[in-house]
Amino acid sequence: MSFSGVFARLVALIGGAALLWRRLQGKPPEAAWGSAPQIPQARPQGAIPTLKMPTARGWAGGQLPQAAPGLKVNAFATGLDHPRWIDVLPNGDVLVAESTQIAGRPRSVFHYAMQATMQRADALGVSANRITLLRDRDGDGVAETRGAFMEGLSQPFGMALVGDTFYVGNTDGVVAFPYSHGADRIKAPGRKLVEFKPGGHWTRSLLPSPDGRKLYAGVGSLTNIGEMGMEVEEGRAAIYELDLAGGSSRIFAGGLRNAVGLAWEPNTCVLWTVVNERDGLGDETPPDYLTSVRDGGFYGWPYCYWGKTVDDRVPQDPALVARAITPDYALGGHTASLGLCWMPAGTLPGFPDGMAIGQHGSWNRSTLSGYKVVFVPFENGRPSGPARDILSGFLAPDERESYGRPVGVTLGPDGSLLVADDVGDVIWRVTGAG
Repeated sequence: MSFSGVFARLVALIGGAALLWRRLQGKPPEAAWGSAPQIPQARPQGAIPTLKMPTARGWAGGQLPQAAPGLKVNAFATGLDHPRWIDVLPNGDVLVAESTQIAGRPRSVFHYAMQATMQRADALGVSANRITLLRDRDGDGVAETRGAFMEGLSQPFGMALVGDTFYVGNTDGVVAFPYSHGADRIKAPGRKLVEFKPGGHWTRSLLPSPDGRKLYAGVGSLTNIGEMGMEVEEGRAAIYELDLAGGSSRIFAGGLRNAVGLAWEPNTCVLWTVVNERDGLGDETPPDYLTSVRDGGFYGWPYCYWGKTVDDRVPQDPALVARAITPDYALGGHTASLGLCWMPAGTLPGFPDGMAIGQHGSWNRSTLSGYKVVFVPFENGRPSGPARDILSGFLAPDERESYGRPVGVTLGPDGSLLVADDVGDVIWRVTGAG
C-alpha cells in the first residue's frame, strides 16, 4: 500500500475518534432544507475538522440506483472515465465532459489528509481531459455509438453550443471552437475568450442566455474561507457574464463560494444556481443552497452565510455583510449540490415544473449527506415545497462505500433525465416506469 493510502487510513482512524466525540456532545441537528431552514449555531471544528468519505466501489453487474416510485432508470452509457457534465446538441448528440480534480501541492497536514481521503474516494486523480460524443441511433435508450469529440483539454466541464460556435469551460478559461452541424469531432484550434485562475474549486460551468448573446460561467473560490488572503481570491467565487459579440466579460454576481450548476427559470427568465458552502462549522452549518442570481448581487462568502450570519473565523468587511443576499432554498449541509437543470412538468410522471439537482455527496460531516438526485418544485418562478428524491441508492447503507456519485443533470434528446455519475463511470437515464 502507498504512503498516501496508509496516511488515508490513519486519517480515517483519527477522524472516527473525532466523529465519536462530536456525536457524544448532543443530538444530531435536523437537516437544513427549504426556504426557511433551521440552521444550527456554528461549532468551529478547529485543527481536526470532520473528514469522512466513503471508499469508491462502483456498481456491480446489474446493480442500479434506486428510482423514485413511478420511475425507472437504465444505463445510457458505461465505461466512461470520470464523467462530470452533460450537454445535448440540437441533433440529439450527447456530449460528456470527462475530467477530475488534480492534486495540487498540499498546503497543510489537513490538506494532505483531505487529498489522501479524496483519492481513496476516486475524487482526485488523473484527468481524462476529454469530451466524448454518444449517440443513440435506434432510440432504445442506450448509446451504441461513442467517440472522442475533443481531446487534450484542460479539465473541461461546462459546454455550450451557440450558433456555429462550441464553447468549453476549461478550468483556466472559456475557449470557443468552430462547429459544423452533426460533426463527429472538433480538431480546429480554439480561441480563448477569458482566462480564469485554475486550482481550488476547478469546475467551470457554462450557460448561454436565452437569446444567445451572453454566456454565463461559474468560477469557484481557491480556498474554504479565504484563509490564504483575499488577494488570491480576486476574480473568484463568482458568476461571470461574457458578451459574445463584443468580447468583454464582467463579474455578474459575487460572494458565491462555489457556484456550479446554472439554469434559467423559463417563465421569469431569471438565472438560478446551486452553491457549495463553507466547511468546518458543523454538519448542517451552513447548508448548500439553490438561489436566484441578481445582477450585481453579493451572497456573503467568505464573510457571512445564509444572509448576514457572520463567520467569526474570517476578518470582516461590514459593508459587504450589509449587502449580503439571503439564498432562496437550502439543500442540506455539505450535500455538494453540483448539477442543475430546469425540468418542465411532465418530464417525469408526477413531477411538476421545477429544478433537478445532482448532489455529489459530502466528505466532511459525521453522517453523510447527498449522494442522490433531488427535485425542487417551482410555482410562479419560485421554489414551492419540499424536495423529492429522483434517484438514490448511490451510497452503501453503512456509508463505508459509494457505488456512484451524481454530478451533472440535463434533459436527454428523448425527454428523459440524464445523470452523470463520476464514480460509477456511467450516464444514467431516468424515465417513467410505464
